[in-house]
Amino acid sequence: MNHDNLLTLKDDMIAYIAGHGMRRIPAHAGEEVPAILWEDEENADGWKEFVETAKAAGAPFLTMAEVVLERIDAELLLEHLQEVNFPESETGDVEEAQALLAHVGKIGYIQLGFAHQGMMFLHESTTAWYERYQELIEALEDFSDIIFEQDDEDSDEDARL
Repeated sequence: MNHDNLLTLKDDMIAYIAGHGMRRIPAHAGEEVPAILWEDEENADGWKEFVETAKAAGAPFLTMAEVVLERIDAELLLEHLQEVNFPESETGDVEEAQALLAHVGKIGYIQLGFAHQGMMFLHESTTAWYERYQELIEALEDFSDIIFEQDDEDSDEDARL
C-alpha cells in the first residue's frame, strides 16, 4: 500500500465492502455524534475486521468519507503560517506547510463508520502528512485564539481608561 496516498486503500475498501454484500453511503460522522473509535493501528488490515464487525452487527451499510488535499487549502495554510509571527522554535512549520504542496490531490484520510445501538463505530485511516497537516491547522487555530483573546483584553483595558 502507498502510505503517501490512500487511493489504493480506498479502492480495496470499496471492493471489500461490496464483496460482503453491504452498501456504502458517502457520509462523514462528525464530532457531535456519539462515537467509538476503532483502535487497531498495529494491524494494517484492521479495517477489514471493522467491515466484518459491521456485518456481524447487522449494519446494512457503512458510511465512507475521504479527504483529498486541495491546493487552495494547502496554500491558505502556508499563507496564514507566513503571516503569523510564530515563536522561533516553530519556524520549521512554514517549510512543512510548503512540503504539503507535494501531496495536493492525494487522499490523506478515510473514515468508515456504521451505526449500532445509538452509537457510531468509526475506523480512520490516515497518512503521516495528513496528520501533520491537521497538527499545523490546530496550532494555527490555537495561536490565533491567543491573539484574539489578547486583543479582547487590550480592548477591555482601553475601554476602562
